[in-house]
Amino acid sequence: MIYLDYSANTPADERVLSRFCEVSKKYYGNANSKHQSGYEAAQLQSEISRDIGELLGVLPEEIIYTSGASESNNLAIKGLARTKRHIGKHIITTPLEHPSVSAPLTFLQEQGYEIDMVKIGREGKIDLEHLSSLLRKDTILVTVSSVDSELGTIQPTEQIQRILKDYPNCCLHIDATQAVGKIPIDFRVGDTISFAPHKFYGIIGSGILIKRKKLVLEPIIHGGSGTTIFRSGTPAVALNAATETALSTALHSINENYQTVTKLNELLRRELSGIKAITVNSPTDAVPHILNISVEGIKGAVLRDKLSEFGVCVSVKSACSADGLPSRAVMAVSKSRKNALASWRISLSHLTEPQEIFEFIRILKQCVRELKSV
Repeated sequence: MIYLDYSANTPADERVLSRFCEVSKKYYGNANSKHQSGYEAAQLQSEISRDIGELLGVLPEEIIYTSGASESNNLAIKGLARTKRHIGKHIITTPLEHPSVSAPLTFLQEQGYEIDMVKIGREGKIDLEHLSSLLRKDTILVTVSSVDSELGTIQPTEQIQRILKDYPNCCLHIDATQAVGKIPIDFRVGDTISFAPHKFYGIIGSGILIKRKKLVLEPIIHGGSGTTIFRSGTPAVALNAATETALSTALHSINENYQTVTKLNELLRRELSGIKAITVNSPTDAVPHILNISVEGIKGAVLRDKLSEFGVCVSVKSACSADGLPSRAVMAVSKSRKNALASWRISLSHLTEPQEIFEFIRILKQCVRELKSV
């Protein structure tokens, strides 16, 4: 098998799994329980939050543990919309967002909120002048991914934050799911920031939402005590410990891994340039981990399925998106529905071997020949 879908999921690091098992065995008390085992679990949870806070440059009380980036995005978007509904119901987003952002916005639209889309340039970046023109006194939220999951485009989040300083009632939510562990992130940019460790060799089923200390969110999960009033649920101490280990490991090797993936991306682009009818949709300054391409005349889903027959794993759009519809992200940059329907995503890791790239290219050429001859 040739796995080229690391933006969908990564294999859990052995150090992460060891930490999870160790904590699960030793700290099995409910962190909410008022006895020795509970106190020990609660103490460890406090230490985990302190360590994650130091890694990210945020306060421990600004960390909300969730089940993943989808829940984090839902909590941030719905929670902010509800608490600010007396100020306004205008929200700005982009056509590049993950379904866990676009779907909550559709839900809010059905509740009477007004959603505006900011224009995207040919390189996949937000048109900052258009963003400025869309902002109003009743704009309560701008939500944007720091790295697009389909194209790998890096958005100018610091510039967006500077623009929003003139709009004190407007918050900035950043979906950093495809950025954390890949490129440096300033967690002081944004009012809420979401991510999930399974994108950087952590465990599926855990996530984090960073929320500014003074910012109030209306919870979407109500019930038992958690680590914060904004998200109910028994603290998942072992999962949170594993998240801390995944974060620490990823951040300490981020430069080395980035250089490795950059070389792999250069190799991949070079090899793809020898295949006719291929369009590279990702901009040259995208993160090297993601490369979106189209093969003229072949739908992305068809080619993905054909590659899968040969043991090659790639994605059409993000793994959470529905098949059969053109990529909104590729449509936004190429302005071509045919190209968007033909698009698919290759995602790399420092674990990817150069030989896997060469073998993938060989298989891709064979698949293209077979599908073109049908």
